Order: sequence, then C-alpha cells, then structure tokens
Amino acid sequence: MVRKETYQHSYPFCWRSDTPLIYKAVPSLFVSVESLKDELMANNAQTRWVPGEIGTGRFHNWLRDARDWAISRNRFWGTPIPLWVSEDMEEMVAVSSIAELEELSGVKVDDLHMHHVENITIPSRTGRGELRRVSEVFDCWFESGSMPYAQIHYPFENADTFQEGFPAQFIAEGLDQTRGWFYTLMVLGTALFKKPPFQNVIVNGLVLAADGKKMSKRLKNYPDPNLVINTHGADALRLYLINSPAVRANPLRFEEDGVFSVVRDVVLPWYNALRFFAQQVLRWEAAAAAASGGGGEARFTPDSTRAEASGNVVDAWILAELQDLIKFVHAEMEGYRLYTVVPRLVDFIQQLTNWFVRLNRDRLKGTSGDEEAYVGLCVLYEVLLNMAVLMGPFTPFFAEFVYQRLRPLHAGYADETADPDDLGKAESVHYLMLPTFKESLLHPEYVEHMHTLQAAVDLGRQLRDRAGIVMKTPLKKVVLVVGSEEQKTGLEVLRSYILSELNAWDMEITLDQEAWCTYKALPDLKKLGRKLGKKMKAVKNAIGTLSHSAIQDFINTGRMEIEGEELTEGDLLVSLEFSGDAEKYAASTGKGAYAQLLVALDLEQDPALLAAGIARECVSTVQRMRKTAGLEPADEVEVFMEEVLESGEVVQAGPVTAALKSNEDYCKGKLRTMPVPMSLANPFAKVLCRDENVIDMPDGSKVTTKLMLTSPCVAVSAAKLEADYAGAAVDSVATLLTQLCGSGLPEKVNVTLDGVAMELSRGVHFFPTANDSLSA
Repeated sequence: MVRKETYQHSYPFCWRSDTPLIYKAVPSLFVSVESLKDELMANNAQTRWVPGEIGTGRFHNWLRDARDWAISRNRFWGTPIPLWVSEDMEEMVAVSSIAELEELSGVKVDDLHMHHVENITIPSRTGRGELRRVSEVFDCWFESGSMPYAQIHYPFENADTFQEGFPAQFIAEGLDQTRGWFYTLMVLGTALFKKPPFQNVIVNGLVLAADGKKMSKRLKNYPDPNLVINTHGADALRLYLINSPAVRANPLRFEEDGVFSVVRDVVLPWYNALRFFAQQVLRWEAAAAAASGGGGEARFTPDSTRAEASGNVVDAWILAELQDLIKFVHAEMEGYRLYTVVPRLVDFIQQLTNWFVRLNRDRLKGTSGDEEAYVGLCVLYEVLLNMAVLMGPFTPFFAEFVYQRLRPLHAGYADETADPDDLGKAESVHYLMLPTFKESLLHPEYVEHMHTLQAAVDLGRQLRDRAGIVMKTPLKKVVLVVGSEEQKTGLEVLRSYILSELNAWDMEITLDQEAWCTYKALPDLKKLGRKLGKKMKAVKNAIGTLSHSAIQDFINTGRMEIEGEELTEGDLLVSLEFSGDAEKYAASTGKGAYAQLLVALDLEQDPALLAAGIARECVSTVQRMRKTAGLEPADEVEVFMEEVLESGEVVQAGPVTAALKSNEDYCKGKLRTMPVPMSLANPFAKVLCRDENVIDMPDGSKVTTKLMLTSPCVAVSAAKLEADYAGAAVDSVATLLTQLCGSGLPEKVNVTLDGVAMELSRGVHFFPTANDSLSA
C-alpha cells in the first residue's frame, strides 16, 4: 500500500432518527417526460415568473435537461397506482375510475386504499391468466401536481368549474419547488391538457435562521413565531417578510430585530399620524362648537372635493404623491411584483409622517384659522383612508384598525342603502377594491418642488450638525443657490416651510451661482484614456482651466469641444464648490439630481437669536410636560416658572423670562399662554406636572428653570387686597374663590372673613388666571 486517506463527504441521514440512509436500486414506473420536453418549454414560455430569471433560467434549464419521472414508491399508505399487469408485464391495463374497475373485475369498491383493492384481479384479454395490480403507490408529488383537477373531482363532476379556473391565474411557493410542485404541475398539465397549469407564479426564497442555517424544530434555532406575533404583531411580521429578499427568490436570514424595525419605522409613525388626526378633529369640533355660540356639538365631516381643490401646495403635493402611488400599486400588483410595491408604500408612509404632518402641524392645530385647519384635515383624512385600503393586503389587521376609526367620520357611513364600494361606507376595508387612480390630481411640478425642499432641508440639518448649532437656536439667514428658474419658483412658494424646518429668520433664493460657488471639472481618466490616447494629457490640462460658465454650458448641453476632441456627458466629473465667505457661512451641495443645489447657512449669532433659542427650549419643555401629564391639545393649562441662578439665587423674572418676553408671539402661538412667575400660582390649584431644565446661557452660565403646569385657577392680587382691606387673609380669599370657580367666576363677591367685610371685584382683586393678573 502506498497511501491511505479518509475522505469526508456529505451523506444522507434520516431527518427523524438522524441515522444513515442506504441507497438501493429498485424497479420503478416512469412518466415519459423526455418526450414532452418541447411542449413543456413552450408552455413555460407562456407563464410569467416573478422574478423572471427563475422561469428563463433555473426552471427552463430543469425542463431542458429533464429525465423521465419515477412516479412509484414502495409504501403501504398512499394512492395505489391503478395499473393491472400480467405476470410477464406484457399486458397492462390502466383503470380510470371505480366504474371501470367494476366493469373489468366485477368488484365494486367505495374505498381505494391499498388493502381494499390489493386482491382484486382482472381477467386477461390475451390469455395470460389474471392481471394483478402493481404493488407500488404514487409518489405524493404526482398527487400534488394533480391538485387543480383532483381537488374538485374532475373529470367526474364540476367540469364547468374546472374549465373556468384552469389555468390558475396565480400560484406561489418556495424556490425549492422548481423541482417539486411547479415541475409536477407543469408536466401533468402539459401531458393532459396541452397548456400550462398556471399563468403567474411568485417564487419565494427560503427563510433561514439568523446564522444562515436551515430552520430546525429540533435545533430550535429560530424564535417562536407565536411570540414574535404577540410581541410585534402579525402585520409587522408579514410586512417584514414581503419586504425581504424572500419575495425575490433569495434566501432570508430571519432576525427578530428586523420585525421590530418595521414596527418602529412603519406601524408607529402610521399610528401617530392617525392619532394626531383624531386629536385635531376633536380640537376642530370643539372650536367649531364654540364659534357657533350654541351649546350643541359640531361634527367633522370630511369633504373630498374641498381636499382636492385645496390651494395649499403641500396639500397638492401629498395628494399627487398618493395618486402616483395608487397608479404604481395597480401596475405592479398586476405584474405580481410585491418586492417593488412594499418599498414604495413604506416610503409614502415616511413622506406622510415625516414631511406632510410635520410641515402642517401648526396649521392643522388651527394657528392659521379653523377654515385652513378643516381643509388640511380633509386632505389628511383622504390620505389616511386611501392608505388603509392600499395597505389592506399587506397589513390587514392594522389597515382595518385605521379604517374603522376613520369610517364614522364619513358622511352616510351608517346608511344601509349606501354604495358598499364607496370608501368609508363599506363595513370592512377588505370589502373594498383598490382606490382608483385620478390623473387630474397628478402635479409633477409640486412633487419636484417638495423633493427639492427635502434635499435643501436635509443639507441644512447636516450643516447645523457640523457647525454644532442645535435646532432650537435660530439662524439669521439661509441662502439657497439653485440651477433653474423652476427650482427657484418652487422654493419661493415653499419659503415659509423651509424657514420653519431650518429655524431661520430670513432666506435668499438665487440663481446667481457664480456669486456663491464655482464649478470644478475633472476628466474621467479611465473612460477618456481609452478614447483619447496620447491626447489625454493636453485635454486634461485644458479641462483644468475651464471657467464656471463653460462648465455650466456643458451641463446644459451635454457636449463640449476641447483640443479638437468632443466630450459628452459622462466624460467629465463635475462638482459644485462654495466660493463665498467660509468664516461667515457653512455650505454644502446636493447629490445626484440636486447636484446644482447649494445651501449656505449664516453662522453669526446675536443676542436676539440666542434669546429665541432659549424661548424655543422652554416651549419644548412645556410641550413635553403636557405629554407627560396626558393632556389633549385642547386642554387649557397655566404655566408657572421660577429661575435658579448658578449662585443659588431664586428669581421670579430672570434672563430666561426676558428671553420668553422678547419672543412672546412665538410662545403664545405654541402654548396659547405665557409662563408667569411661580409666586403668582394659586396654592390650591390642581398641579398637573412639575419639571426642571438646565439652560446654557450666552454668557456661559447655567440657569435652572423650575416649571409647573396647573389647571386654570383663579388668581388673587395680594397687593390690591392688602391695599383695600388691610389684614385680609390672602389664602382664605384664594380658598373661597377657588371653590367658586367650579360654577363660573362672578363679577363681584361680598364676603366677611376673619372679621373683615370685603367687596371683591373681578379684574381688580381677583382674576380668572394668573396671566390675567400679571397683565393687569
């Protein structure tokens, strides 16, 4: 012996007992697939595969190289192969029905399992004695391939049903079924009916464990699906799977964190948009009831006509995005391309929550008037309703949740005679067809304007981060340098939104690129080197001397001649660089379609800007306290504040109060009130929340603000009470008047307390709120 080695190779093991399996050659019965190859490939060409490369590649190749199919198995349980043969296998009879078996054998059976037909014989017609059934049963894949007709007992009954439903419009299964179910369906459909058994097929990839191994119940290398659903919801799991490589026939390594990301990025923002809508509807109804002067209720009823006719450019944009999405979903669903639909749906939810709702938050809260709020709410209703219907197949439970909370607002929703196909009137979102596309609402110019706004705002936020200027501190000026008149016009319309998103006081939008930036061009050496050869060096040097205007002409025309050589789009790598005052401004340019957009921020800070930043921080703290207290937007509160300086001194009106006073309009616009000194708080008022916040002052010192939210409560003027009624107990008066607040504050109160007779007047001795007292 010269050499001895051990070779390790994969070997089949029983998946139940984990013991080695033995390969053994046995006689088998076959379907002659090789004679059907051409028909099989022709029928496959008539079928739409998703993804398409499975049909043209993997499955086509499998059919092209197909061998005869062994359909017999040596088992007891299974469908007996209905083939009666002579002992020498020269005479064979294939029995097609129970009736034919009775006709040939004289025996009638009701049960076709092996032990009922095993001993039935058929007399030979050629003198070979008795024909006996072969001992094998069908491969179960033969039965799965017979599913389209076997499930309805065709051809013995339901012929019309079968003819109407064959071929199937759509099936779906895993990638491994290219050699399994897809194959057996195609072979039997072609052999029996000369046509493909399905028109469209979606091929799923395999879902693997996080480590890339096959999921195994024995190894427990995957999370319990029930726990995943109970923790994150069935919709989140469904959306995670259909937005994964698995729907493109690629393997997916399942990770529970991916399901949670769907909850975080899709479900929660969508829910928050619905919640915000519901809150603002309640606020609008309360405001409308108060404005009517009566004691009745006002009901918000959405009007799609008013929504579609809105003159607000952001309304028109989101409706245009919605219609574009509806058009896209119809086209892609008809093409069975789930993997393209879900990313667009997810992106739209981000556009709705991160841009439309945020840009319109104050407007929907009524700061621009209740009429504007009504139109904005109608638009948001239309978007949420159509989103629920569109998302129904993808997130069926949450879509129904959203729909049922929108449905009561729809006019006539409870009318039993109403059209059930009308959005908002059907009993369930799943009774509705997908929304129809309205071309009249498509406004590509608004979509482009908003995308430019988003690019500008994103650049501005990045510049703030680099400069270390937090969003609460306003900027004096933002400069937007654009490359076309259309961009300039669109951004002018959206001026107020950009100023709000970047927290800036002023903005300049200009086409004068040469005043703010310079084009730089570099040759694509790899591409031009092959094209120009020895002239490359001269051309490269000439490119380095190109002027701003020459490069701009090249961008506009896509052509340029240098050193006798014509350069076209892609030959030059063009970039836009800021050429302004780098000490005063921070600047950055866009990418891709927005490469000609430059954003510059004025970084200079002055006392007014810093005071506005302090006011914004205080307002943010109060809004956070309202949320902590569980208050609704319409709930009125009073805000009390005192300041603690670094020295420990407590002041009622310090530098933070001064900053709030200089930004009074902003504070009242956000809070509908102004913080007042803690000393004016009624000690008997109901306290809703307390909080502290440390604020960095412009001089480098720190001031701690102590804030308190209370329910609105009567305020007593201690100074006026002492002046008119010396010795009067302020706390006793406050107690009395607080009790009177429940039934409405009177104009006058005559009372004797501690031997002092007093005639107290509203607006002199007491006030409805501490703010009224401070104003007086």
